[in-house]
Amino acid sequence: MSITSDIIRGHTETIILSHLYEKDSYGYEINKMIKDKTEHQYELKEATLYCAFKRLKENGYIESYWGEQAVGARRRYYRITDDGKKYYEECKQDWENTKKILDKLI
Repeated sequence: MSITSDIIRGHTETIILSHLYEKDSYGYEINKMIKDKTEHQYELKEATLYCAFKRLKENGYIESYWGEQAVGARRRYYRITDDGKKYYEECKQDWENTKKILDKLI
């Protein structure tokens, strides 16, 4: 069974921030993590991922920098800011509250 995007829509930024809370990362790696953790039931479209990066960056929740790869194309890495960590904690609490409400209703 695959996960419908309707269920996850609105939580893309929280998913990204959750990964960046653990370590700096780049787009392909984040999308691979999502696919791996969901056993290939869910993945973000590239446009969705990079639009989320843009919003997070504009709001000061993440920063980007170029990696120092010796081989292959340069990668743009992202790191979470202190404001991003606070925002993530708020989003995580919102998610917990939403789950409680849905559990009561379904």
